[in-house]
Amino acid sequence: MTLRNIIIHPDPRLKKHCAQVPEISAGLRKLADDMLQTMYDAPGIGLAAPQVGELIRLIVMDAVKEEGAAARPMALFNPEVTWVSEEMNTYEEGCLSIPEQFAEVERPAEVRVRWTNVDGKQQQEQFGGLWATCVQHEIDHLDGKLFIDYLKPLRRQMITRRMVKLKRERARA
Repeated sequence: MTLRNIIIHPDPRLKKHCAQVPEISAGLRKLADDMLQTMYDAPGIGLAAPQVGELIRLIVMDAVKEEGAAARPMALFNPEVTWVSEEMNTYEEGCLSIPEQFAEVERPAEVRVRWTNVDGKQQQEQFGGLWATCVQHEIDHLDGKLFIDYLKPLRRQMITRRMVKLKRERARA
């Protein structure tokens, strides 16, 4: 497995609509493994392909947070939300492409998602709680949407300026 570099906002690749994956190849399975390793190393609970420079519809996630609980790594190709609950939930979200910045975002409390797994098989599952927030956040990435796009313009601009400064500092280091 190879750790991938995570793209930091602002970057035009994070605002692109990603292409469907027509077929799951060995290369794409390796990309999913690399993304999971990168996500765990960061550390995070989700990562979308555009965050590592791949403009395809692939997300990985593992929202198991309980101490001592077994990890549940998931790779979802071409994920799509097929149902959302009327009930809403608010979570403080962060993003590996927007490090150390957090904001409350309201999303449906539960969602049903359909996707293709690494073996090319169709899957469907209903997610609630942190899993629901995570899967919606990551699918947003595939449509060129960031969690800060849900914020008021002034707050979004402030966070973007911080990221520009962070990128400058990292370039000098």
